[in-house]
Parts: sequence; C-alpha cells; structure tokens
Amino acid sequence: MTRANPSSSGRREAVRPVFRSLDRAEIDEVLRRNQVGRIAFSLHDRVDVEPIHYVYDGEWIYGRTAPGEKLAMLAHNHWLAFEVDEVRGVFDWRSVVAHGGFYMLDREGSPRDREAWEHALTLLRTLIPETLTDTDPAHFRTILFRVHLDDVTGRAAVPPTQAS
Repeated sequence: MTRANPSSSGRREAVRPVFRSLDRAEIDEVLRRNQVGRIAFSLHDRVDVEPIHYVYDGEWIYGRTAPGEKLAMLAHNHWLAFEVDEVRGVFDWRSVVAHGGFYMLDREGSPRDREAWEHALTLLRTLIPETLTDTDPAHFRTILFRVHLDDVTGRAAVPPTQAS
C-alpha cells in the first residue's frame, strides 16, 4: 500500500503508513469503546489465549467466565495479558495491550469483596442486561472477575492516504 509522490527533485517517493504510540486518553477510549478482547495466560510451558466480553471502568477490566481449565491455570499464575484491537485495514488499526493480575470476585466474601462483585454485576449488565438472571444468554458463565491494569500500552497505524 504505497503510492508515489513527486519530490522537489522530480523523483517519486513512496508514501508509507505511520505507526505511533497511543497516549493514555486514547488507550482509555479504545478500552471503553469495545466490549470484546482477549486474555492471554500461562502455566509452565503452556500459553493460552481466549476471547472475553468485558466492561472497562477506568481502572479495571470486568468480565465473567465459566469454571474450567482457564481458572485452574489462573489460580496458579494470576498474571495475564489483555488485548483489544480495532482493525479497519492492514495499515488502519489501533491496539491496546495491558498486563495485570486476574482476580475472581466473591459474592459471599468480605464486605469489600461483595461490593466489588456488585460493581462488576452492575457494569456487566450494561453490556448484557440479563447477566446472571433466568434469561441469561450465557448462563454457564457464573464467575465474575476483574483484571487490574498494572501496565498498559497502545499502538496505532495510520494508512498512507491519511498519513500525508
């Protein structure tokens, strides 16, 4: 995807896409605008990546999952990476990657735990109002969790037609 532009010497130069880092405000916009991302987690010599739907509150990523191997792996190593992308083309995209800890929320825990669980449920119901009700479309996803964003970076590519 390059195109030629005449230069002052009469030669034609290729127009290239621009790659840049996102600032924190742009990162937050990407995280708020989207509802599906991926978590990557590992244990020993195995790495896994799974899509999740999520809600971002400015500090934490909230989601839910079903019991299974993912939770067993995260119980041994709660550090993970989270990624969300907006892709319109090969050189027209934004990507955010965050690293942080995975924390299951306990409805029956301490008052602070219950408050975090209620906050998560309220946020998740902005995405899927039936969350944890009798009409829940993903009724098997009964475990609420959050991921603290300890380190966040973002990158973007601007297509050549917009970069000049």
